[in-house]
Amino acid sequence: MLLNIISSVLIFFGVFFFAVGVIGLLRLPDVYTRLHATTKCDTLGAGLILLGLFLQGNIFIAIKLLLIIILLWIANPTAAHVIAKASYYSGIPMTENSFDLNVSSRKGGA
Repeated sequence: MLLNIISSVLIFFGVFFFAVGVIGLLRLPDVYTRLHATTKCDTLGAGLILLGLFLQGNIFIAIKLLLIIILLWIANPTAAHVIAKASYYSGIPMTENSFDLNVSSRKGGA
């Protein structure tokens, strides 16, 4: 009984983080901030949902889910970094109030 409650709470919070990420994807202004919102929700949301399912399965299913969680934690931030870097080098602009780390592109020089 307690295991079912813990599992349900983990799955609920996982779905909550996915919903927050979708809102961030729809509301944020540029590709860089959208990537930030979606990778946070995807990594945390999927991790919590899979952890909730981890508690419900047998040992073989639990091992597979643990491997999927580890793969997600490695692949998702890496893919987001590659997408952001490709967007930056392709010249996709940031919004007006974003901070650009490239000193040469700042207005007024430095």
